Amino acid sequence: MSPWKRRLSTLSRWLHIYLSMISFVILLFFAVTGLTLNHPEWGNKVNTTQQKGKLNVQWVNNEDTSRIAKLEVVEFLRKTHHIKGAMNEFRIDDMQCSVSFKGPGYASDIFITRETGEYELSETRTGFIGIINDLHKGRDSGSAWSAVIDFSAILMTIVSLSGLVLMCFLKKKRTAGLAIAVLGLIISLFFYFVATA
Repeated sequence: MSPWKRRLSTLSRWLHIYLSMISFVILLFFAVTGLTLNHPEWGNKVNTTQQKGKLNVQWVNNEDTSRIAKLEVVEFLRKTHHIKGAMNEFRIDDMQCSVSFKGPGYASDIFITRETGEYELSETRTGFIGIINDLHKGRDSGSAWSAVIDFSAILMTIVSLSGLVLMCFLKKKRTAGLAIAVLGLIISLFFYFVATA
């Protein structure tokens, strides 16, 4: 074996082994949540609660909608109802304000009557399965989790490619290994065309 092939083989082996160990938990997470996404009937319980309340009417009852105290409203709602997730939307119309918060497995919608400051809050929690499903999809999970998804995809790509390169260096198993890889590609393409037909 030439020196460059030996270096490539050593590098591929090193990448495959150590990146596989680094990405093991991430790969397991995305494998399990792939199953739970495909089978939502496996214990994805939705719990919705309704609450009513009243906030400082001066925060919302102003003809100049640019002077509505959005920050005070959001902080009051967070503190009073222990709302989680990021604020997704704050809408203002002639009669009411609506505020939405979203997070993995979580949604909260509040409708505030501008004239009185009275509001109705609807909070939905989907439990552990709902949370991990939303994390799998990257839904309402923020930029930090989005970076984790990107990092995971890069790791899995490198692990897959380094495994393929390693297979090319195994003389006794190379032909069978590559044939199985091609068979896997053909099967995947078949189901892709069946699903998109």
